Amino acid sequence: MLLFTLVSASPIAARAEGAAPAEIKIGHLHAGSGPYASISMPVYDALKLWVDQQNAAGGAFVKAFNKKIPLKLISYDDQSNPGTAATLINQLITQDKVDLLVCDSGSVLTAVAVPIAREHKMFLFDPTGTGAAFFSKDNPYIALLADPVSTVWPRYLWEFLKSDAAALGLKRVAILYATNDFTGTQASAIRAALKEAGSPSEIVFDQGVPTSTSNYSVLIDNIAATNPDIVLELGYVGNDIAFLRNLQDQDHKFKAVFTLYPGIETNVLMKNVGAQGLAGVFTYVTALGLSLKPEIGMTVEELRAAFEKAYGGGGVEFGWNAIAGHVTGLVIGETLAHADSLSQADLRQAVFGLSGKLKTLVGTFELREDGAQIGELTPIGQFGPDGKLAVVYPREFATAKPKINAP
Repeated sequence: MLLFTLVSASPIAARAEGAAPAEIKIGHLHAGSGPYASISMPVYDALKLWVDQQNAAGGAFVKAFNKKIPLKLISYDDQSNPGTAATLINQLITQDKVDLLVCDSGSVLTAVAVPIAREHKMFLFDPTGTGAAFFSKDNPYIALLADPVSTVWPRYLWEFLKSDAAALGLKRVAILYATNDFTGTQASAIRAALKEAGSPSEIVFDQGVPTSTSNYSVLIDNIAATNPDIVLELGYVGNDIAFLRNLQDQDHKFKAVFTLYPGIETNVLMKNVGAQGLAGVFTYVTALGLSLKPEIGMTVEELRAAFEKAYGGGGVEFGWNAIAGHVTGLVIGETLAHADSLSQADLRQAVFGLSGKLKTLVGTFELREDGAQIGELTPIGQFGPDGKLAVVYPREFATAKPKINAP
């Protein structure tokens, strides 16, 4: 437990017992363009959809005032620029005076929001920024909502590498990662696990590259020279697309390949790489490929239908990040329904009170004391030649056995 009291700089802090506000203001950022638009816009659209649904029903129930109150989503476009995001986060807090603060998607754009929220003593609702550095016992102003923290997220991956993959002869591991808080932290966690005493795995290649990398041809040549059994490429959507395209164009055929986003934004990867380029690729399996039954909120298929009805043809693909936006809305709704006031301290207490109790379409919401998400783990899957993704690890969730040199 944290041993100090939160002090709220929000103008809402003193309004716990006063007249109910005409609206609850939710401040948010999205990237309408640039390299992070593909992960940001689905979150924004799904969050907006949730807000619209709440308002259509009269608003969200707010315990502090014992009534439903309409929601107002104020979301600015940071254009995937961290500097712009920093300015806009400040604007949401100091000028718009929002009641709840939600940062943009992904660790790169979350990184600038964390210190600003902390400085202003605003609790930060973090949809998908998983970088380990965001969470510390001396910062009570953050909670990760829809993804596991990057040090925990790859747990099933390193377990798979040290067990089933090693049993198949996939012992020589190459790690190629983009140097940002998201994938850099995952690489560090995987590296540490594979180097533990008794590990059957051997790291034969380990290199970080800028997140802006768009050509992997030379890197693939360098990896091939180390004769790995399995290649882990950890990056954002654009990195995965470029890597898998370059791999198709090369003569090198690795026994096994793992990349992040084919299982996270499957539609985007399928359109840009194709079923042939994804065949045999290992990846994370999100709620898109699982059949989890939520106790609150929509199922994946219900959300997909609502999302496509609202935004179909708009160019934003339904995928994991849309699910993350929906989960963000659900957490906000449950927070308002349980918080004794709209002070930042009471909002935090309500969020942490959901830990271990809230079950959504991504699994059980579970927070560590520093705000890191440690629930909602993602199994490991593998694409077949038909473009379908099957779970291969852990075994209790498996629907197929892993294959090497697949298909």
